[in-house]
Amino acid sequence: MLGKRYIQLIREQLRIVEETQWEPITQAAKIIALSIKEGGLLHIFGCGHSHILAEEVFYRAGGLVPINPILETSVMLHEGAVKSSMVERMQGYASIILNNYVTKPDEVIIIISNSGINPIPIEMAMEAIKKRLKVIAITSSAYFQKPSRHPSGKKLYELADIVIDNKLPYGDALIEIPKLEVKMAPGSTVVGAFILNILMTEVVEELIRLNVNPPIFVSGNIEGGFEQNQKYIQQYRQRIKHL
Repeated sequence: MLGKRYIQLIREQLRIVEETQWEPITQAAKIIALSIKEGGLLHIFGCGHSHILAEEVFYRAGGLVPINPILETSVMLHEGAVKSSMVERMQGYASIILNNYVTKPDEVIIIISNSGINPIPIEMAMEAIKKRLKVIAITSSAYFQKPSRHPSGKKLYELADIVIDNKLPYGDALIEIPKLEVKMAPGSTVVGAFILNILMTEVVEELIRLNVNPPIFVSGNIEGGFEQNQKYIQQYRQRIKHL
């Protein structure tokens, strides 16, 4: 049963991430926590399906409050899936996207790109560096030796302060289909969400260590939850664009 095989492979991917990526995850948690302690936001950006992971940790029950997702519709699927792929390969557009959001020096941005070879994620890292943001990349080392599509020749992992490797194979898909030459069932969303939620819990633990009360949303579907969240919404509404 191919579904059972997918379960096995995802379990294996999660195990590999846990065993190999704990150091960069904890390093990332420390710099994020320090930024939040100083009043900073955590910015998150991804193109195509990677943008799903920016939404995964935004305005989420049980999630950190100071998360600023960079949700650029031109690189999402709902306005044209093929178009989003073409836009991701455009040069010069990342600065326009980032300039549409408020950032401050020493804040942190997570840039998610499974391949890390397309111009917009690469240029997003370049623009973030210009703005003195710290860059965390979530990407796959399976592409580290593949050519960049950016004229600089740089890849995302080469620009990041911290690289978290999702350890997914080239092409992302995990399941070999009998009698077919293509694989199916990608792992990047499941593994990416796993990494991000580990990271967020480590950030909270680090904030507590720094004697900071972590701002965390509760579910609006439990008694008093919506009212409890209002103080955070009012506090951050002016800085988090999509609240």
